[in-house]
Amino acid sequence: MNTITAESLRPCLRQRARDSHKGDYGHLLIVAGCQTMPGAAVLATGAALQSGCGLVTLHSTSRALQAVVNSFPSAMLSEMPGDHFSDKKNDIDKYNAIAVGPGLGQAPETVIAFTELLNAAKQAGVPMVLDADALNIIASYPELKALIPAGSVMTPHLGELRRLVSWDSEDALTEVVKELSTETGCAVVVKGHGTRIFAPDGSCFVNTTGNPGMAKGGSGDVLTGLVGGLMARGYSAVDAARLGVWVHGYAGDCLTAERTAEAYSSRDLIDWLWRGFAELY
Repeated sequence: MNTITAESLRPCLRQRARDSHKGDYGHLLIVAGCQTMPGAAVLATGAALQSGCGLVTLHSTSRALQAVVNSFPSAMLSEMPGDHFSDKKNDIDKYNAIAVGPGLGQAPETVIAFTELLNAAKQAGVPMVLDADALNIIASYPELKALIPAGSVMTPHLGELRRLVSWDSEDALTEVVKELSTETGCAVVVKGHGTRIFAPDGSCFVNTTGNPGMAKGGSGDVLTGLVGGLMARGYSAVDAARLGVWVHGYAGDCLTAERTAEAYSSRDLIDWLWRGFAELY
């Protein structure tokens, strides 16, 4: 298994041209949040805006959009009707990547809209980052795995992973996740201590940053937005996952060193993501 270090990431880093503009760095669509869980959308959006991508649009409910505009005014907004995700948007091909799942819920209308979103993204060739309720819906409807666009990323923690696959030993876990990655064509990020990334070609990577101070609600939402932004920026699924988990963990390490593992929240991670990029560049 390969380790993810600053040295291993530097060769894949993308540079910015002097004569470039925001359109050169990709457009991420985030589908996240609902009326009762707006915070997940806020966290994912804030992290995406720190990823280097040119544009970020959040498609969410009115409450989540109001929270985002108060915290991150550079995000663009697209309002969902009602209290939860129930329409897929009709302009999927204008985006370079889609991040979907945090705080989404699993209402019947949401399952239908998510299925339509998968179909549209697959037809348009737009890769996705699938997290949280997106993964839970797929676990409930396994036939949806066939609709996941090539070059996407799945980011389950162990609880979400157990809904997708089953295993009875550490060796078995490795094998079933490799099979999941190959079956779906996704880079699969198994979040936790020593976060691991499984690539469709069979290669595996283990992260070297991160600490128990990050074991707080919302940390995964931050990772989803960050990886989605990196994919929109132009990184491949595997490179976006590798870079995202390392930068995310490095931010947590800096916060733990500065404040202890107890005294920061997932919202603080967003404001410290720059530390990881500064270390790499």
